Amino acid sequence: MDDRTMAIVSIVLLFLMFVTTFLLYFKLRPNRSFNHVRFIARVGIFGAMATVLYIVPGLTFQLPFFPSFLSFHFDEIPAFICGFAYGPFSGFMVIVIKTLIKLPMTSTATVGEFGDLILSTMYVVPCAFIYKKIRNLKGVAIGFGISTVIQIVAAMVLNVYALIPLYQVIGLPLEMILGAIQAANPAVHDAGWGYALMVVAPFNAMKDAIVIVVTFLVYRSIHKFLRFEKID
Repeated sequence: MDDRTMAIVSIVLLFLMFVTTFLLYFKLRPNRSFNHVRFIARVGIFGAMATVLYIVPGLTFQLPFFPSFLSFHFDEIPAFICGFAYGPFSGFMVIVIKTLIKLPMTSTATVGEFGDLILSTMYVVPCAFIYKKIRNLKGVAIGFGISTVIQIVAAMVLNVYALIPLYQVIGLPLEMILGAIQAANPAVHDAGWGYALMVVAPFNAMKDAIVIVVTFLVYRSIHKFLRFEKID
């Protein structure tokens, strides 16, 4: 399967998952007075913001001491803000939307995009869920702390057992992958746990730290507006 075919199949599957999850959520939701139109509008707006941060050149960048296939992109910030303001399901839907839009432009046969989808979900959803239960600075701190640990551990496991093997399946030799890693960090001698510990973990820790700071500052400034509360 070439990249185009994989992208089409992935879009169809992800769209079906999106629709199924959406319908199940509202079918099981106890609050029958929930405004579906408002929900869709909110998620659409933040999904568009996340998409811009995910795909627009210049808003993503690489650092020389990380492999070229690891890029910093901050699409999780709108997902966090939406999740904090309107609940973890809203944050998750933002992640799904930006992934759906990015899939036709994939250069990794959708492997990279699905990796981002899983890791963003494991980062945003637990934090938004905790904040929903503890709506104060303590909840923010606990949420970010727990979700950061979950995301970093998940990133290492996913790279070792799923992403690196899948890249080989789509035709990238292990030697080429390891060569790209060593070009940035010669101290890494394998594309397994050595790569995970010396590259994946610090990369995600650095990115997560930036995302946390920006999300906190932005949300703290605009959260009353987002929740339609009267600003004193």
